[in-house]
Amino acid sequence: MAKKGLGKGLGTLFGENDIKEIASPDIKNVGEGDITNIRVSLIEPNKKQPRRSFDEEKIAELAESIKEHGLIQPIIVAPLKDGSYKIVAGERRWRAAKKAKIKEIPAIVRSYSDEQVAEIALIENLQRENLNPIEEAVGYNLLMEEFNLTQELISKRVGKSRSAVANSLRLLTLEGDIQKLVISGRLTSGHARAVLSVEGKQLRQALSKRIIEDGLSVRQAEALAKQLQKKRPSKKPKEKTAYDIEIEKIQNDLSSAMGTKVTINHTPKKGKIEIEYYGNDDLERILGFFDIK
Repeated sequence: MAKKGLGKGLGTLFGENDIKEIASPDIKNVGEGDITNIRVSLIEPNKKQPRRSFDEEKIAELAESIKEHGLIQPIIVAPLKDGSYKIVAGERRWRAAKKAKIKEIPAIVRSYSDEQVAEIALIENLQRENLNPIEEAVGYNLLMEEFNLTQELISKRVGKSRSAVANSLRLLTLEGDIQKLVISGRLTSGHARAVLSVEGKQLRQALSKRIIEDGLSVRQAEALAKQLQKKRPSKKPKEKTAYDIEIEKIQNDLSSAMGTKVTINHTPKKGKIEIEYYGNDDLERILGFFDIK
């Protein structure tokens, strides 16, 4: 079932019959002459569609179904000047048809602007819940950068709140290795937002590691993030020496390795290392680093 509100966004871009094609494999509602068979070799994917990952196993299963029953649900394409067609909706079906070595597939041909094609590709994937959080954010970013759409306008087009769009876009500020954890599903978008609340690459990576290794819920991740981000009294920063920079590097390396905040207070004659922990289980985990039971 489509998400609430998204149909309205599609309604401004598709005809009503086209929306039925996206929502259901039943093609009886499409008017006479709206569907035509097009050679698979004349169809090309939309390079700017937000979806980047396709489950090859599921595509293979769909290919087998197409071999036996044909492609029941037509894809939607836009004509190009050279006589070929760009996919507007249905790339997964097109990929499966190619795998099944089908020469022609049914398609609905409609003329759309580049902006409309980008919007439709994003909305269709959102309705089908096919996008991972990073792909969704990339789709929003494309609409902003290439077509100068505001977050407010995007939220209206896709039927989501402006805050949801803004929070999604913030995920693109995460380090690449953390984005990969979101793409793979090891971190949810809720976990990723908790990680974003922590300043510093080392701590964000450490928090991500803790979330995965300890199976933390989003609420637990948020609580740990707050602990890591506790505000300290503001002091006028002094000029760092090479020695200060080295101590800071050691401090960050320890924080990353131990998955918690480590503070080194150093003077030429003495110093101390503070290791934060959150509860008995966390203390036992840290003691394990020193082989203390």
